This record gives sequence, C-alpha cells and structure tokens, in this order.
Amino acid sequence: MKKHSVSMQAQKCRGCTACIKTCPTDAIRVRGRKATLLPDRCIDCGKCVRICPHNAIHPAGDPLEKMDQFRYKVALPEPALFGQFHNLDDPNIVIGALLKMGFDDVFEVAAAAELLSDLARRDLPSGRPLPRITSACPTVLRIIRMRFPRLIPHIEPVVLPMELAAELAREEAAKKTGLPPQEIGVFAIVPCPAKITTAHAPMAMEKPVIDGAFAINDVYLRLLGPMKEIAEAPPQLSRTGALGLTWGYCGGESAARLERNYVAVDGIDNVIRMLEEIEDGRLPDADFVELTACVQGCVGGCLNVENPYAAKMRLAHLAAKLPPKRNTLAFSPAARRKATFQQTLDYIPAFRLDTDRGAAMEKLFKIDQLAESLPGLDCSSCGAPSCRALAEDVVLGRASLDDCIFKVRERMRSVSEDPDSYLPAPFRRKNSTPPAEEEGESL
Repeated sequence: MKKHSVSMQAQKCRGCTACIKTCPTDAIRVRGRKATLLPDRCIDCGKCVRICPHNAIHPAGDPLEKMDQFRYKVALPEPALFGQFHNLDDPNIVIGALLKMGFDDVFEVAAAAELLSDLARRDLPSGRPLPRITSACPTVLRIIRMRFPRLIPHIEPVVLPMELAAELAREEAAKKTGLPPQEIGVFAIVPCPAKITTAHAPMAMEKPVIDGAFAINDVYLRLLGPMKEIAEAPPQLSRTGALGLTWGYCGGESAARLERNYVAVDGIDNVIRMLEEIEDGRLPDADFVELTACVQGCVGGCLNVENPYAAKMRLAHLAAKLPPKRNTLAFSPAARRKATFQQTLDYIPAFRLDTDRGAAMEKLFKIDQLAESLPGLDCSSCGAPSCRALAEDVVLGRASLDDCIFKVRERMRSVSEDPDSYLPAPFRRKNSTPPAEEEGESL
C-alpha cells in the first residue's frame, strides 16, 4: 500500500527551502542540500508540489498502462475533470471521450456524490456533536486525525464519493459482463495527491476498492483529441445531475445537502485555523462545516490543468444546464454499509516525541530550552521550517545544532576559548565551563 503519493526527486532538488516554508505540518526538511520527507507528518495536501520551482516534488499517480491488466475497465471521473474544458456544455462529450480513450464504461463520481447527499439529507443518524464536519476531503481527515483528535467524533461517517462510486461501478459491471470482480479494473481520475493515496490506502474502508488512480493532468491531453472527433454529444451516457457536479467546488457539498447553517472553508491554512476555532468552541452557530484543503475545493487540486476560479465557473455553468439530481439512494442495509465507514478513524500520533510519557516530557523540556537559545528568525537556512523545528530535530537526533548558521558564527567567535560556550548549560560537556567563569572576569 502507498503511504503517500508525494515523493521527492533528489536529482532535481536544489535545496532552495521553498517547500519547507509552505508545508502546513512541517513535514519537509532539507539535509545535504536535498529535500526529504517526514512521512508520518505528510498529509498529501500538494502545497509543496505547487511551490517547488524545480519540479523536484512529484505526486505519483498510477501509469495509464495499468488499465491493460484488466479485461473490463471502468473510469471514475471526479467532478473537477468536467471543469477543465472550455465551452463544455454537455458532460456526455467527456464521457464519450473516456470511452474512446480505452475505458469500457464510465461511472461518474458526481453520481455517487448525489447518493451521499441524499443519505445526508434523510438518513444519517442524529446525535453527533455539532458542528458536523465533512468527510469528503482526505487531507482534512488526516490533519484532524493528526492534530485535532478531539474533533474525530464530529466527522460524518460517510465514505468518499469515489469509494462509493467504485463499489457501485464494480457491482454493476459484474452484473453486466458476468466477469469475476478481480477482472474488472476500476480507476479514479482525481485532482489531488491525497485522493491518489486514499485510493491505495483508504482510511475508513476495510480494504482498497479502487484499482488505480490517474491524475487529471495525465488524462486531460488524451481526451482532447477524442472530444474533437465527437461531432455532437453521444446518446445519454451521463448519470449525474447538478447537485453531484457541485461537489467539485467549495460550498457545493453543503448546497447539495440543503444545509442552512453551514460554513464552507477552502485552503489548508484556512482549514487549520477553522479547526482550531472549532476545537476552542468558538463556532457555535454552524451545524455543518465543509472543509476542503485546496483553494476553491477540488477544482483547485494541484493535479488539475485549469485555473481553479475559471474551473469553478465552468463547472457551475455546466451544472446549471442539468436537472437537479438523477440519483436516489436505496436505503437498504447493504446500501448503508457501502456508503458509511467500515472502520473508525483513529488518532495518528505523528507529533509524538516518545512512546514513554516521561521521556517525551524530558525531550519537550530540552526542545523548549534549546529553542529559546536559537535566534528565532525562522529563516530556514538550517533546513528546518522554524527554529523550534530545528530544536526538535536536534533533540530527536535528526539534525545538529551546527546546522544553524548563527550558532556556527557564535562558535567561530569563541572556538579558541571554549568550543561549547555557545551551547545552553544542559547541552555542554561536563568539563566545559564558560571562559568568563574560568578566568574570573568578563570577556
């Protein structure tokens, strides 16, 4: 299973530190002039992918050739895909192009989103603490599990739309073809690294239900030619309405669920601030909170092609031409099992200093002391995102205090007198004393 889809390509990295300054979870370090990832802290938000000026950070989707391993292939296009094309007035054109590209069938993720909206409106159990938090963004789920575990009970226990679409598509294809499920390949076409990771390592499913995930920007160029060949929209292939497509941008899920007292927040930094407010009890009026890590929602994912604001506009225009909805969930026990969590979300101890509480407190005390001795400029020249992060790395054995250029400068000034004089007292060697104490005078 993939733990993360984001990877560092050392041959391209110049050690510029741009990525470490933008990571919301301090998951990147630059050591030996190369960026490295702390995998336990990565949330696959894709900010580093956007910011890297040397294209050294790569979100690894599956190769399109993976389709050849299956006899029957089903595409699961995310709503954001339909916002990437200029002057698109019918989703059937994109679906027809996917069939020409080599897929045998298409099951739109937006159709599954409609079903989940229907479930949320009519059948989700009450009694969960307010505000309820959407489970539609894998990055948000991971940051809650890492930094805000007290908010886990607020998360609505419904699967991602692409996961529900995969289960329904495989079941439908097996009935249609008579093939065993293992010979049916179900592939999501996704806008972000987090959904690639979740396709291979789901958080709330017992096992993966998707056979692969292709990035939208890998599929986009392959669709342009077939779309031009389609003179007019093929017969009715699309099975989604407007409410499903609107899940592609921020606020669309809340509108599809007919929520009244809701807050829709986009951008991972804004999401973190909102989660802090919810944890502090400063958001009493909202019943539902829609959080998307990417700006403008899924249309802002780093694996898209078009500007997120333009893509949102196109998606809204396309949705306006469709009927409100075309799908209704059958509220049978089997349907509920497919649509809701199969396992509970647990806390991810990504920021734990030690498994032993006493040892962890001792390390925390050392980090506090060492951080106070650092300049506090957060210049990132040491390869850590902040002075406190460097202090943590030093205490955990991931870095040396000499990585700080200011400490090196201090050491060079005093090295002839005492090479440990620049260290705080708890970090000095036992036989080391400040020069002023040795000579009985001030330097």
